[in-house]
Amino acid sequence: MSRRGPATPLGTGTTAPLALAALLGTAGVAHLAAPGPFERIVPRALGRPGPWVAASGVAELACAAGLLPAASRRWAGLASAALLVAVFPANATMAVQALRSERAPRWYRAAALARLPLQLPLVAWALRVAGAAHPSGRAAREVAARAVAAREVAARGAGRAA
Repeated sequence: MSRRGPATPLGTGTTAPLALAALLGTAGVAHLAAPGPFERIVPRALGRPGPWVAASGVAELACAAGLLPAASRRWAGLASAALLVAVFPANATMAVQALRSERAPRWYRAAALARLPLQLPLVAWALRVAGAAHPSGRAAREVAARAVAAREVAARGAGRAA
């Protein structure tokens, strides 16, 4: 246990929703302010990329805003997880394009490939934020159990000191 209290699972602490909101907000602004790189990775099967990039930017900003107040955190966490799954085809397209490009530097190819499995922890993070915001969520039960255990340890320590 640290001086700040018991450790909490990733995505259930008080800063987790704010950090996820910052990540999504930054991505949303980037999609709207500089859409070019994002338009290049929209799968061709989806048609014109501009509307998809704009919609994903707006969705990222909406999710970020929804994560800030506790009252909307559950739906915003679930929506964030769904959005992170929905943009995965663009990440896959980016990786395929990087591998096929003779001009892409080795580091870019590695980054494009590494991005694919990194989407899973992001989705898990959003789901944990959503679960922690709901009283019946597993993460919330874990945090409550740790708080009870810490209280019991403190009570035993106080009993010995008397």
